[in-house]
Amino acid sequence: MASDEMPAEKNMAGKIVRAVLGAPKQINDPNIFHKMSLIPVLAWIGLGADGLSSSSYGPEEAYLALGQHTYLAIMLGIATAVTVFIISYAYSRIIEHFPYGGGGYIVSTHMLGEKAGVVSGSALLVDYVLTITLSIAACVDAIFSYLPLSFHYVKVPVACLLCFVLIVLNIRGVKESIMIMAPIFLVFVVTHLLMLLDGIFTHTSEFAPLVHNLHAGIHQDLASMGIMGILLLFLRAYSLGGGTYTGIEAVSNGLQIMREPRVQTGKRTMIYMAGSLAFTAGTLFLCYALLNVKPVEGKTLNAVIADNLFAHWSAGKLIAFVTIFSEGALLLVAAQTGFVDGPRVMANMAVDSWFPHRFAALSERLTMRNGIVMMGGAAILLLIYTHGSVAALVVMYSINVFITFSLSELGMSRFYIKRRREDPTWFKHLSVHLTGLTLCVTILVITTMEKFIEGGWITLLITSGVIGVCYLIRKHYQAVRQGIADLDKTLLSFPASGPVNTAPLKKTDLTAIQLVSGYSGFGIHTLLSILTTFPGIYKNIIFVSVAVVDSGSFKGVEEVQKLEESIKSGLEKYVELARKLGIAADYYMEVGTDVVDNSVHLCKNIVADYPRSTVFTGQITFRLEKFYHRMLHNETAFAIQRRLQWNNITTVILPIRMRS
Repeated sequence: MASDEMPAEKNMAGKIVRAVLGAPKQINDPNIFHKMSLIPVLAWIGLGADGLSSSSYGPEEAYLALGQHTYLAIMLGIATAVTVFIISYAYSRIIEHFPYGGGGYIVSTHMLGEKAGVVSGSALLVDYVLTITLSIAACVDAIFSYLPLSFHYVKVPVACLLCFVLIVLNIRGVKESIMIMAPIFLVFVVTHLLMLLDGIFTHTSEFAPLVHNLHAGIHQDLASMGIMGILLLFLRAYSLGGGTYTGIEAVSNGLQIMREPRVQTGKRTMIYMAGSLAFTAGTLFLCYALLNVKPVEGKTLNAVIADNLFAHWSAGKLIAFVTIFSEGALLLVAAQTGFVDGPRVMANMAVDSWFPHRFAALSERLTMRNGIVMMGGAAILLLIYTHGSVAALVVMYSINVFITFSLSELGMSRFYIKRRREDPTWFKHLSVHLTGLTLCVTILVITTMEKFIEGGWITLLITSGVIGVCYLIRKHYQAVRQGIADLDKTLLSFPASGPVNTAPLKKTDLTAIQLVSGYSGFGIHTLLSILTTFPGIYKNIIFVSVAVVDSGSFKGVEEVQKLEESIKSGLEKYVELARKLGIAADYYMEVGTDVVDNSVHLCKNIVADYPRSTVFTGQITFRLEKFYHRMLHNETAFAIQRRLQWNNITTVILPIRMRS
């Protein structure tokens, strides 16, 4: 017996899913973008945590690389702060020129070409997976450092569980996940501000000896290793601290989630991020030098500082514990950046056919669920493979981000060179980007050389593999696109003769419901197949289309309206063609994020009015079905057919042959 009701078990499962993942969002809500978007402070928390958390390990690695020459720490702190501002300024210009996000991938694609774009995008994706993995592993290390060793065997399962929790939170929505993590971020800011200011103002008497040590150290090393030796030592330490700058690109990549005016919000967020990171990292170097910090086994340098500074405070041990524990907790928040920006880069690449198109799709909660799940799944696999070892992950980290930085700086440099006759301020901007390019390439080369044998080769190998897969996917889509183009060339100018049928549709007549996307040879082929396969059977035809809002169109109300107008225009052309072929025709459409759900909803409503209806849809078929076809081409037609047949609605899939 047919029924529109789903089984009770499925209803219960749906309630559980909704409780965990949250309720669907209404795409037609005119305030949806405002409700989901982030003000600068929330964007700073959601996207700035990655950059700020890098102060937990970046400055330490650079300082330790100085060895006995710690007098250079002050200069290293200044250089680090300046580099943060240079890279941040460069990305502020990127925000101005690319207000819809995409960051390094979009800049490289538009300024340097598709090949540079896919390299930048692939490097970013691997880097974001490592961001998630390293951040969670470091967080777990911080938590378990206060637990007995007998509990440490569950570190990897706990890390995987935390990763799963982040997957669920991000599927619910970016804003929701950030609101939950905001208190952790604020605790880190307050405790570290307290620690750093205490380190400066309680050690003002050490400034004069510090300057003296700097002067004496330079003179001593000039005599022993020369000016070139000092420069090489400084350059090596500066480059090995490159992890400090990871996360700066996050704001330009995630502009889609910014509150309007988007550019101003993005630039303000960048100021918050750059200011907080430059102050924290630069002041840490100063505190290392003022306190003459020495490594202590089992503790980070920041923990040594906290223990030293808060030792004489009332409840000092507790304050030190909260300060360092907040570092570990912030690293968990930093993993959020990978979940926010990684799927967005993946979606941009999917729109350009470097990744399967399904990764550009939005869920009913307006999140890029496929990308979130893939990023989280890859991070879990990497956690298991490395056994959650921070030491192993740090080696793999920070190389890829400088590939993207370098390509972005090169792209923006080229942009301003080309605009030198139009923009009177071109040289000022060019000089900043060239400086940034020099710094980023230097860090990239030295870091790669230093870490290649230690395990950096794994990162480069994985990145190369991702690039290779992207080219294979692109090649397949180009072949399919050529086949569709042949259909368009043949059928878009299809001659329709005979009297135009202007009669209204009769609800008692046999009706064909055809699912279409845009006006194309694909849809016309399906229409002609219906008419030739069932000649004279159907008196009515109703064209149904869903304006699917994906990451390419989910950029503002105007973009969604343009999409809706485009779909409506295509439907009107189908109706006009069908009436020229002598059939009474009409169309229905909806705007949504899930073509299956929306199509089923439309078809059920139409069948209620036209009970003698059959649903038709086309499906690309290949002569030889390959294992990757199902991944690259969604099974939309079959999913719709299953849903409609459950509701006792006859659905026919018409094949459209494609060579590939």
